[in-house]
Amino acid sequence: MSDFKIIFAGPVGSGKTSAIATLSDDKPVCTNQNASDMTRLRKSETTVAMDYGTMALDGIEKIHLYGTPGQERFDFMWELLTKNGLGLILLLDNTRRDPLNDMAFFLNAFKDYINHTAVAIGITQTDIVPLLKMDLYQRKLKELNIKAAIFEVDARNYNDLSHLVQALLFTIDPGLECSA
Repeated sequence: MSDFKIIFAGPVGSGKTSAIATLSDDKPVCTNQNASDMTRLRKSETTVAMDYGTMALDGIEKIHLYGTPGQERFDFMWELLTKNGLGLILLLDNTRRDPLNDMAFFLNAFKDYINHTAVAIGITQTDIVPLLKMDLYQRKLKELNIKAAIFEVDARNYNDLSHLVQALLFTIDPGLECSA
């Protein structure tokens, strides 16, 4: 049996906790606390350490799913959680003021990790605010010199997230056969 570790990162409210709950085969572990800063304007609770769940790939292999806190003041957890990770799934909240800037910020914050692993990007909340043109995201990725699969996803939809995980895994190993 092989175990793998995937990290979910992104700004507050991007859907990391929901994504892990959606994908996890078991009830996920969450470290949510009442929001005490400007975060409370977006939501009442926020992740302060991590979210954790597991997902079976094919009955033999298991993926450990770790969600990072979205607030920069908890960034010390980002480095701890990425240790020995397979790759990063970056979730971006399309309702935020500047999701392209958020993307650049998080890709830069996880740059060292991404440089020796891989990244796939999911744009959430497009049911609330229409998606910026995908070519704007692609252009920003090119400007940052980062290659990544990027999709519009609903963090509550298993199929959307499964495709995002598969895209990350295929980026790491293009010959992989996956039934996530």
